[in-house]
Amino acid sequence: MKEKVQEVLEKIRPSLQADGGDVELVEVTDDNVVKVQLQGACKGCPMSQMTLKNGIERLIMQELPQIKSVEAV
Repeated sequence: MKEKVQEVLEKIRPSLQADGGDVELVEVTDDNVVKVQLQGACKGCPMSQMTLKNGIERLIMQELPQIKSVEAV
């Protein structure tokens, strides 16, 4: 599962990097919760929660319906 999540993150990464940010996969838990760490400009951005939920989580759950949620750590 971790590899599949990583593939989806690779699709998102160019958009984040264009704004000076990035995302790193920390883990996929046994109960299908994805934990990521926002980096660069995304780390302290006031819009980071929106990026996480409306961008990263939406795309991951669209491509991998078994994922329950995406959380920043």
